[in-house]
Order: sequence, then C-alpha cells, then structure tokens
Amino acid sequence: MIQGYAELPLHEGKVPAYLFEKMLMLGSLIANYIIEVYGPDELLSRLSDPVWFQGFNNVIGMDWNSSGSTTVVLYVLKRAFPQSNFNDTGLAVVGGKGKDAIKTPREVEELRGDIDKESIIRASRLSAKIDGVALQDDYQLYIHGLVLSSSNKLLVIQQGMNPNNKLARRYHLLINDPHAITAERDPHTAVASISIAPALNLVDRGSLDARRAILDILVSSSQESLYRDILTVNRVLRGVKGIDEFLGKTSVLTIKNIDKSRCPSYYRAITDFERVAKAAAELKKESPNNFDELLLTRGAGPETVRALALVSHLIYGYEPSFRDPTTHPIDPFIYAYAHGGKDRMPYKINVRRIEETIEFFQDVLNNIKAGNKEKEEIAKNLANMVNRLIIKGIIPKIEK
Repeated sequence: MIQGYAELPLHEGKVPAYLFEKMLMLGSLIANYIIEVYGPDELLSRLSDPVWFQGFNNVIGMDWNSSGSTTVVLYVLKRAFPQSNFNDTGLAVVGGKGKDAIKTPREVEELRGDIDKESIIRASRLSAKIDGVALQDDYQLYIHGLVLSSSNKLLVIQQGMNPNNKLARRYHLLINDPHAITAERDPHTAVASISIAPALNLVDRGSLDARRAILDILVSSSQESLYRDILTVNRVLRGVKGIDEFLGKTSVLTIKNIDKSRCPSYYRAITDFERVAKAAAELKKESPNNFDELLLTRGAGPETVRALALVSHLIYGYEPSFRDPTTHPIDPFIYAYAHGGKDRMPYKINVRRIEETIEFFQDVLNNIKAGNKEKEEIAKNLANMVNRLIIKGIIPKIEK
C-alpha cells in the first residue's frame, strides 16, 4: 500500500564529497542497526513513513526540507546495500534518479536470491503509472527507486517535480506482496504535503464509476465514435461550441455546467489531439480487462488517459475524483538539530558530532554481534527519555 508522500522545495547544488561520505557511514550504521535488531522488513516499513524518512535524512545531515533529500537517502542506501550483497544483508536498493530510474528492471534481474523478479518488475511499472498517469497532480516523476527485502517485499520511492510552484513531491509505496498492488482501489493510507490542490485522481474511491466507464468506452465504442467523442470534448474545452450542438441531443453536461476552477489542470484542452486520438484507438485494440491492464498498456500516457476520463465525464456523466490525497502536513524540522544541515539550518553541519554518532552506532553494532547489548540498551533508554520529554511537553511531538 502507499504509505504517503511528501512535498519539498526544489533545491539546486550538490552535497560535498566529504559530507556525503559521513552521511553514508552514519546512514549505513543506522540502517544496519535496524536490520540487525528488527530485520530488513522493519527498515522498509520505517522508510515508508514520510516523516521517518525525512527524520532519517535530517539526522544524517541533509537539508531538512530539500527535494534533494530523496536523492541523498536513496543513494546512501544504495551504496550501503549494493546488489552484490543482497543474499548476505537481505536488502538491496535499485533504480534512482533520471537515467538510473530506467535501469530498475535490469537491476532487479541482476539480483541473486529467491525473489519473484517478474512480479517485482510489474509492481515497479504499475507504481510509476499510478503516480504518473492515474494520479495527475502536476508533478512529473524523475526519481524511481526500489528498496527490496529477501522476503519478497518492496518499497517504491518516487519523486515528481512541479516547476511552476517550485516543489517536489515524494511518494512512498510499501508493497508486502508484489502481486497485490493495484490501481483498482485507493492505495493511499497516509499523505504528507505542503500544498493541497485539486488533481485528477483515478485511484480514489470516488473514481470507481469513472474507471469502469473508461473501460466500457474502450470496449463498446467504435473507432469512429471514440474519435468523435474525444474531438467533441476537446472542442468544448476550447470553447468552440456547446456539446449539445455537436451531439445533436441533450447531453449530460454543457459547457455552461463546467466549473473549470474545480480542477484547472483537468479541464484544459487536449494537447496534440491527433496523437492522443491515435493512442486511444490503439488502447481500444488491446481491450484491457481492468484498469491495471490499461495503465500498463503501451501508449497509456497522461494525456490519453485524461482524454478518456473527459469523455466518460462530459459525455457519459461519470465524473472522476479531484481529491488531493493529502492527509496531514509534514514538519520533521526537529530532527535537523541532531547534527545541523548542509544548508546551515538550523545551524552549520557539525561534522565532529556526526563522527561521534558514527562511533557510537559502530560500537552498538559491534557489541550486538558480539552478544553484548549494553550500548543497545543505552540507545533504547535514549528513545524512552525522548518519549517522556514529549509527554511532559518539554519537546514537541512529531505529528504523522
């Protein structure tokens, strides 16, 4: 299931090499501690929480609110858990940013271990289509990574950018069974976001009838009828004529009924109409049996799926959901006080303190492996102390 997503300001610049190495050492130790004590699946579960993910990012020294936090955490984990060590650690990270995202299927195939590679690759593709096509929130995906465990569980971490509002949005998809992921039901259980805006949300429960209508249209409409319907809604959105005049009958909606302010990005004319109409015709030939198959069919891009949603809505009356899936804000700034931040917020990065933390966790791991749990108990006692301070109101609670 999708655990949530977070929006972060787009930042430029790179992490200095010396600092990335410190981040790598500390991040690796924290992650290995969790795996050693609780197992690989627990690390996936924690990373699926956008607040914990951001807190982890802050503790290792990355900017507390930067879009680059996703890249840094993903590549720290990818370096810490290379594919070659999958059998030993029970964890691997594949994919990444830009061109590395495209390598995801190949890197999954290269993994050694008893995992269902075919279903994992399908889950990877479908998750990208869910966040890039079925959910159209004006954020274009540019990061796609998988964190895999040897028990066949995976966490998909994706990020999209919106150059208009200078924000990046991060999506977390925790998939306990690669066969179970589907766009047929609302997959969101927690969403963390700075801004909320209406979006075409075809995975929301409110889009159930719209999804069915889209599939029915592809199956029952002739090629000519499908072309005419797409042409009709496009002309309506361009304001050429009312929809009644084109249909020659009383339709479900007219241009006067459409309140474009409800979802401006949805109620806009179709770009490259002929290409979209051709792609829709190809989808009709494939006759997908369900919405998952539709999304995974070649040619099912954002514009084509939006065009089909417009037809099902404006002509046949099945309105999709425009609900932004945000459930709560995210503010993990408190964790940035651990070592400071690369951007000097809340203070300049304290390399010496990072080194001391690295030394502490290294001792904890060494002691655990040697059967001595003294420092592990110290770590647990520190966590308990923080919880008591939160209860007393001395430090603020981090809301999820």
